[in-house]
Amino acid sequence: MLGTRVMLEKDIESKVCEYAKGRGLLVYKFSSPARRSVPDRLFILPDGRMFFCEFKREGQVPTVQQSREHLRLRQQKVSVFVIDNVDDGKSMVDLMMLGVKRG
Repeated sequence: MLGTRVMLEKDIESKVCEYAKGRGLLVYKFSSPARRSVPDRLFILPDGRMFFCEFKREGQVPTVQQSREHLRLRQQKVSVFVIDNVDDGKSMVDLMMLGVKRG
């Protein structure tokens, strides 16, 4: 019996970003030299709304430092998602395209 292969973070990120670009979003790799633990990607919707996404390998969760940074952003009314599989990533994009703010 073959074991199931856990999808790597970079593969999940790549597929979700490709999907988002196909839906008309701008997608940027995000880093901040002055602040560590910021989310991986910044997504910009066609209407100008923005949100962040932290990608993880299936089953992984953000580090304590990442969670703290996500909270800091959310306290400023910024949407931050943590995604560990492609289906949830596509749903995130679809929900944000519909104007549903979560995260």
